[in-house]
Amino acid sequence: MAKKIVLPLSEDTIKDLKAGDSVLITGTMLTGRDAAHKRLYELIEKGEELPVDIKGEVIYYVGPAPAKPGHAVGPAGPTSSYRMDKYTPALLDRGLKAMIGKGKRNDEVIASMIKNGCVYFAAIGGAAALISKSIKKIETLAYEDLGTEAIYRFTVEDFPAIVAIDSQGNSVLAQGK
Repeated sequence: MAKKIVLPLSEDTIKDLKAGDSVLITGTMLTGRDAAHKRLYELIEKGEELPVDIKGEVIYYVGPAPAKPGHAVGPAGPTSSYRMDKYTPALLDRGLKAMIGKGKRNDEVIASMIKNGCVYFAAIGGAAALISKSIKKIETLAYEDLGTEAIYRFTVEDFPAIVAIDSQGNSVLAQGK
């Protein structure tokens, strides 16, 4: 049975999540892919303010397709997470609490997750249309010029995911081998 969790994530919720847990996420989350992450990272490197407050947030690695009439968003499947690995530790150090994507994370990201008490959720690749049904509202927050790769705020209800790596560094991706 899936655990129902509500965003923002509390430290207790993060600690209670274990690799392999199925979850249904409700609340608001940020989105962002490679281009947005690169811009955020460059601002961090320069010591400048970010255009969005990431403290306590969850970020979903997605570039949603345009919405059809009557829908908040089009298909919205996860992007391969390794593409954000270079930028992730800097974001975790600034308060990001969780990421949602697909695939493995490198050792530096996992070490940063343990240090910062964070979790990595896997969304199901190939289920973009199904996932989009859980997205109830979308708001553009930053980098509108990036189109689908802009930073959005999604309001979600029962967004399906799996705890791929928990805050202790346990990984279903490593355990599955």
